[in-house]
Amino acid sequence: MSAAAVVLIAAGVGIRAQSAREQTLFVSALDASGEPVLDLSANEIVVLENGARREVLRLTPATEPMDIALLVDNSAAVDGDLVPLRRALTAFVDAMSREHRIAIFGLAARPTIFAEYTGDVERLHAAIGLLFPDSQSGMTLLDALVEVSRGLERRDATRAALIAVITDGQELGHEDDRSALDALRRAGASLHAVGVGQFTGTGGDTMRYRDLALAQGTRDTGGRFDTLLNSLGWPRALEQLARELSSQYKVVYGRPESLIPPDPAEVSSTRPGVAVRATPARASRGAR
Repeated sequence: MSAAAVVLIAAGVGIRAQSAREQTLFVSALDASGEPVLDLSANEIVVLENGARREVLRLTPATEPMDIALLVDNSAAVDGDLVPLRRALTAFVDAMSREHRIAIFGLAARPTIFAEYTGDVERLHAAIGLLFPDSQSGMTLLDALVEVSRGLERRDATRAALIAVITDGQELGHEDDRSALDALRRAGASLHAVGVGQFTGTGGDTMRYRDLALAQGTRDTGGRFDTLLNSLGWPRALEQLARELSSQYKVVYGRPESLIPPDPAEVSSTRPGVAVRATPARASRGAR
């Protein structure tokens, strides 16, 4: 995994303001091995807007419940990989579902709901048990990014994440990378991906759109994109992602009042060897 120490945050998108000048970020702080740093202090976080350093007012553990959408490749490309796929999903659900709401979507042929957002572990286990490879189909990740993001946009949660558990097999989505990235921005959600394969953008426009959406979407939303040599790495990668999401910080910083929105903020850490990624808190939408 490569993690940039500086993360660009889309200014003005999904930020919750506690007052006229307070802004909130949810920050992952990771060491060189990709594991969470659990003892970071406020004076070790740097937030810049338009090159000006902003005052970090508070740094606390992030305890707000999260809406998490698992986007699972159940296309022909996962034939033979069902055991590690189910093991990885089960471990992630067991680690996260008691404090957060998780939904599961299959990607074969068209985005399909296997489980609505819930914290019920048994319901999620049952949904995982229904996942089988569709030998006649490719994946529709691009369509899922758009449709699931639109659904999240209507949900009331301070934090939201889409997690794609996928291969680099055939992509059959009808959307393009711009549509997927726009939907992610409107939803205010972070995108994470754990993929088996190369994701080189070759194989036609649709494959290129998918790989561009994954690369830019994970980077711009404060997510991570892990590429694995084979499916045996899925369980460890999802367990590591669960530890990261469970160990995020809530960073509140001050922004002077201005009629002109700032450029994207830059977030970094002064502690050597620590990389940070950040996602703005979502505005309270209320379910519609």
